[in-house]
Amino acid sequence: MVNLGDVFPNFQVDSTAGRIDFHEWLGNSWAILFSHPADYTPVCTTELGRVVQLVPEFQKRGVKLIALSCDDVESHKGWSKDVLAYVKETKDFPYPIISDKDRSLAVKLGMVDPDEKDSAGMPLTCRAVFIIGPDKKLKLSFLYPATTGRNFNEILRVIDSLQLTATKKVATPVDWKAGDKCMVVPSLSNDEAKKMFPDMTVVELPSGKQYVRMTPVDSQVRM
Repeated sequence: MVNLGDVFPNFQVDSTAGRIDFHEWLGNSWAILFSHPADYTPVCTTELGRVVQLVPEFQKRGVKLIALSCDDVESHKGWSKDVLAYVKETKDFPYPIISDKDRSLAVKLGMVDPDEKDSAGMPLTCRAVFIIGPDKKLKLSFLYPATTGRNFNEILRVIDSLQLTATKKVATPVDWKAGDKCMVVPSLSNDEAKKMFPDMTVVELPSGKQYVRMTPVDSQVRM
């Protein structure tokens, strides 16, 4: 199991884009690795189709995409045509799908769903999402059961938060989305915060402690 902040393990695998060395493929980019239980299944088809539709949004954020399941590459290639048809897309499939037939990568990354099995009784991968930064470290992970489809608008939202908080001394509050006010991190004193964020406002609370400090995203003074 990979923990937040760990360097994401490197691996070499077959995929619909040929043989991939993961760290080489990643380069200096952000990336999302997401797994699905099996090809030619209904929920997975909707998920991969939604990602196809959102490729331009991920590209704007400099994020590479790569999927994974336990089926072989030829199965992936055939199924990807169904995915494109489902979302009425005529272009080529825009991101690689990894083959993990022996489940070695799924086991290594802690992605096996013990309650879901294929026709041969082999366990399937769950719906995992790993967001990896340019430093090749794990920034965020989700783990869904096979029966629950993911929300990729939420994944875009957390990418926006991760990329913002990687470069500015802010955190993002509940339900935050790009353009909303964010929160000044507690490690800055009020004096430091006022210098860095001239438009900062402090929320008055019964405790009198000034720890909820809001600022527009674009108000930081370059230090």
